[in-house]
Amino acid sequence: MTTPFDENPAPRKPSLFARLRSSFLTGLVVIAPVGLTIWLIWTVIGWIDGFVLPLVPHQLRPEQYIGINLRGVGVIIFLVFTIVIGWIGKGLIGRSLIRWAESIVDRMPVVRSIYSGIKQISETVFAQSERSFEQACLIQYPRKDIWAIGFISTTAKGEVARRAETTGQLISVFLPTTPNPTSGFLLFLPKEDVIELDMSVEEAAKLVISAGLVYPNGKDPTRPPDASNAGKT
Repeated sequence: MTTPFDENPAPRKPSLFARLRSSFLTGLVVIAPVGLTIWLIWTVIGWIDGFVLPLVPHQLRPEQYIGINLRGVGVIIFLVFTIVIGWIGKGLIGRSLIRWAESIVDRMPVVRSIYSGIKQISETVFAQSERSFEQACLIQYPRKDIWAIGFISTTAKGEVARRAETTGQLISVFLPTTPNPTSGFLLFLPKEDVIELDMSVEEAAKLVISAGLVYPNGKDPTRPPDASNAGKT
């Protein structure tokens, strides 16, 4: 029995079960990302193999010569085939064939709609382009005094800039949703209402995806400075 005048008792050491539980949870934190990444890659490779290999003639499949069904052969065939098609598509003959095929597709009512939609998505996601989000920013959304992270894409131009009732420059900002940053809203805001952030676009995307749990290192003002930088002035 202790009294208020007794000295503070020594802290109790955690039990063996508590130490094992802590080690188990730490192990999960280490293993889960690696295991899930390997499982996802392995699954995607198997899915591509299952889609591509049935299209390859039986006599040309590698297992006919080595006797083993190697996982990933379909991925290699798919990559080589895609590169060859892309190389042909860049040439004059390839572009002519593409235009001829698209002219045929344009005459098919249902197929035309499906093809144009898939083409727009493919060009947006896969097309090589120098355009990308320029910078992460803070904006007040959906009302004043509520802040959200957005990505500055470009300066508004054309009819949007002309018809907007603002005297200053108009900035187009993509506001991503959590935890899926590929969907969101396109907002046009006056430049003075957009606060540019020092964090990179990748760091801001991690913050959005994690719902605020993964904060960029060195950017959180509530964190103490790193030991390596503590002595630097």
